[in-house]
Amino acid sequence: MVIACLGWGSLIWKPGALPVANNWFSDGPALPIEFSRVGDGGELATAICMNAPPCKVLWTTLRVQSLAEAREALRQREKIPVDRYDAVGVFVRGKAPIGEIAEWASARQLDAVIWTALPPRLGNVEGQIPSLEDAIAYLDSLTGDTLNHACDYIKQVPEQIDTPYRREIIERLGW
Repeated sequence: MVIACLGWGSLIWKPGALPVANNWFSDGPALPIEFSRVGDGGELATAICMNAPPCKVLWTTLRVQSLAEAREALRQREKIPVDRYDAVGVFVRGKAPIGEIAEWASARQLDAVIWTALPPRLGNVEGQIPSLEDAIAYLDSLTGDTLNHACDYIKQVPEQIDTPYRREIIERLGW
């Protein structure tokens, strides 16, 4: 079974124990990604954000024997609680034959695709999509190690994840 994992944030440069089989490829499907989730480390992380314009994400294959093993590895890497198993998105070829991920995966003869499906978050409110002004104000309020971490995160996200928020953060905050 050939299983791919999609990525658009720290998973790419810091996969941890995720069993990545090879390098990350830049020709993934175009998904609506934005810097819209306040992460556990204080960074404004990338997430699927339905009101964002699409950008090509990255992908790699995984060294796993089953879809269950792949999902569990991603869940653990992302520190997603067991009761939030729905926060790992899944596409299985032949099960849902429409949509951007399905078309992309079928063209590459992938059996399954997984991705982090954590929603946007502002403060402690899951699903809260920060406005651009909220995002800038949040980042501008950071200090010390949290500020450094948030700035490093923005800089390390691959350039192809070129979003409206990223462009404004770089311009307004000089990151």
